[in-house]
Amino acid sequence: MATQSETVSATRALGARLPIRRLVNGERLWHALIWTALLAGACMMILPFLWLVTSSLKTELEVFRYPPKWIPNPPQFQNYIEAWTTKPSRHPGFGVYLKNTFFVVTLNEIGILLSASLCAYALARIDFPGRNFWFGVVLSTMMLPEVVLMIPRFVLYSHMGWVNTFLPLTVPHFFAASGGGVFFIFLLRQFFLSLPEELADAARVDGCSEVGIYSRIMLPLAKPALATVAVFTFIWSWNDYMGPLLYLNKDPNRWTVALGLAMFRTSMWQRTRWDLLMAASTMMIIPMIVIFFLAQRYFIQGIVVSGLKG
Repeated sequence: MATQSETVSATRALGARLPIRRLVNGERLWHALIWTALLAGACMMILPFLWLVTSSLKTELEVFRYPPKWIPNPPQFQNYIEAWTTKPSRHPGFGVYLKNTFFVVTLNEIGILLSASLCAYALARIDFPGRNFWFGVVLSTMMLPEVVLMIPRFVLYSHMGWVNTFLPLTVPHFFAASGGGVFFIFLLRQFFLSLPEELADAARVDGCSEVGIYSRIMLPLAKPALATVAVFTFIWSWNDYMGPLLYLNKDPNRWTVALGLAMFRTSMWQRTRWDLLMAASTMMIIPMIVIFFLAQRYFIQGIVVSGLKG
């Protein structure tokens, strides 16, 4: 038979365990609510994409059928072939738009990675008079809306004879003056500041120049941040609609995918072929999805280590 002291001890132990159990149960409930909210948000975000993909595999009459038919039966894969091969008058077709877009994106990637990394290295590692002041000047340009610069740039490029060429879409990237260049300078500068100064000091003792330190030491260590810049540049250049609309609207043979897709709706048929439009839109989205998943690890790592975390 248990004594009174043993009974009191057992009661106290049980009372001590009850708050712990309540705490554990409360944490589980909180985690369940968070996961439920995240799943609900993910479903809301993915539903339009699923509707786009399924609509691209439907017939023209089934696209806006009510109630919606989520699984096409049978799937119309010929929509993709027709969207790719159809060439109305004065329009070269989706293949030419895709080639032009890849050309512009490739040049923009090279230009922004080179110019933004050079500026960021100078602002982070080279101690010159007024460095912080000029960094503030660079950041202040982010406060200027693009619409304010649209007309002056167009007038400038018109006088230079660049209209109806790819130059207005590519050359500014080699000076970090377009496509989020200032943001990329800030991101890479934060990354360079996080690297140990002893690495550069050791290289200087061995006789390495600043250009050598930048190219041989800093750039290899900055791969995560550079991957982040590359992903953002690809997405922004690929989706750019206003730039091609301003500078390439006279020659359909120079149109990019974003501009060609917009004209896809109005100039191919007397009525909008929504099934083919959805197929062309899906083909436009696929490269971005592939690039994001291939560079996802570097993308997340670059955001974390560049000083942009909370």
